[in-house]
Amino acid sequence: MQQTGTDMSQDNSDASFAELFQETKSSQHQRLSPGQKISAQIADLAPETIFIDIGGKSEGILDRSEVDESEKPVAVGDELSVYFLRSTGSGMIFTTKIGGSGGAAHLEEAFQAQIPVEGMVKKEIKGGFEIMIGGSTRGFCPYSQMGLRRVENAAETFLDQSMTFLITRFEENGRNLVLSARAIQEREREELKEQLKETLAEGQTVTGTITSIREFGLFVDLGGVDGLVPLSELGWSRVDNVEELFTAGDQVKVLIKALDWEKDRITLSIKETLENPWDQAVTNFPIGITVMGRVARLTNFGAFVTLTPGVDGLLHISKIGGGRRINHPREVLEEGQDLEVQVDEIDLEKRNIRLSLAGQESVESETKTRATVGKRETYEPMKPQAPKSMGTFGDLLAASMKKKK
Repeated sequence: MQQTGTDMSQDNSDASFAELFQETKSSQHQRLSPGQKISAQIADLAPETIFIDIGGKSEGILDRSEVDESEKPVAVGDELSVYFLRSTGSGMIFTTKIGGSGGAAHLEEAFQAQIPVEGMVKKEIKGGFEIMIGGSTRGFCPYSQMGLRRVENAAETFLDQSMTFLITRFEENGRNLVLSARAIQEREREELKEQLKETLAEGQTVTGTITSIREFGLFVDLGGVDGLVPLSELGWSRVDNVEELFTAGDQVKVLIKALDWEKDRITLSIKETLENPWDQAVTNFPIGITVMGRVARLTNFGAFVTLTPGVDGLLHISKIGGGRRINHPREVLEEGQDLEVQVDEIDLEKRNIRLSLAGQESVESETKTRATVGKRETYEPMKPQAPKSMGTFGDLLAASMKKKK
């Protein structure tokens, strides 16, 4: 069947587009800079070499020994993250990291292109650690560059560990190498951060790891970025000592309250993932019930008493003195004291519970007097009586005249 001019034109257009796309893809990879990181698929495998698809007609070359196959062998189609090292007559050479087997020239390439190198932490020396690269080249990594966060016992944590570093200083033909593991970790976190921007959202509940404990709250790692759980969001009850409840390294469930990627601020809440104790307050504390509580804090107008974690009631100062007037609750109560109280009122909307001391009467003011109306007792203020009038001057004169008569 003969194709129409329109069909042939369409086929040519499609072919041209495919060719242009392939050429563009190829040219992008041909313009790779040394040290540039790319993600590529395995195109073919040889006993000592991995060929990766970098677009176009050519393939990248990666030494197979650089890939860990101890748990699972690599296969055609697998995705690898690699760094472009250099172009040679045989093709474009890539690496996952440099182990130092290529000597000083190889390490200088890694320094210039900022390609990671693999090293073993051998011993602790003044100011940091001695790192062996490729079994023969020594480097130095300061304490501050061993990780993103300070470690209390650095020797126990890092000694005899294989780690990945960037070379931050290459001098004296490789005899003076300064390394940084922190730079690698910061780079990885930036990559993770970009991924998390697409997945994290306000109102989402996620699991994170506590990285540090401060007086003002917790820092939690969400898998590439840290968020802050303020003191007020640690739980429904007041937290005075954070370290008594949480430990660095613990896994916690948190709700994302606010995200600000521009300022790198993420506000989290543990409280919002827990059941709100006020939801059961009416059931647990009906009006008239007598319960044991603990004095949480004292104020000028009364004492706040914790009935259950997250639920406090107010014991007004007028209900504390046991019939006598007091100037401050601390005259009869102290924080942490256990006492028996009665629930008098409850307002769920305002989250208010009013309490009284079990078995004690209250006094509103020493200027009030008790009056009985039927069987109901009320308190009415004493009304001051006005002094009796002495009368007018005419009255006084008339009384005086009458007295003389």
